[in-house]
Amino acid sequence: MTMNTNKLTLAMLAVAFSFAAGASAQDAPPAAPAAPAAPAATLPPASTQTGVTYARDIKPIFDASCAKCHSGDKARAHLHMDTLEGVLKGTRHGKIVTVGDSANSLLVKAVAHVTPDPDSWMPPQHNKAGIKDLAPDQIGLIRAWIDQGAK
Repeated sequence: MTMNTNKLTLAMLAVAFSFAAGASAQDAPPAAPAAPAAPAATLPPASTQTGVTYARDIKPIFDASCAKCHSGDKARAHLHMDTLEGVLKGTRHGKIVTVGDSANSLLVKAVAHVTPDPDSWMPPQHNKAGIKDLAPDQIGLIRAWIDQGAK
């Protein structure tokens, strides 16, 4: 009889545990959604400099890093980085600056190399002119300029 009692006790414990586990799973709050994956690369922060202008602050960066390919009669993608008007006009495909919103400006994403397509990174990797990538502080200054109205 002791053996049957032990089996019965074990069986009752197993059933009780099953009910308890099922009840706690039903009472538990739903699991939080998984956090989105961090982007492979992030944008440098916007500069804290105020009063950023194209003529004084941005044109020298573009002249050194962009105008060699994006100016004159044969400007690549019909993008003229040598004038404020040209930058704001954009390419034959559309605007590259979202005034007031640097984080969503194609220009910033391209120079920060965070666009999904490496072919759109500027300056291009391994370019013939040997132009180096923009430094984070230069990208931050471009961001500040756009966020401040791109004037």
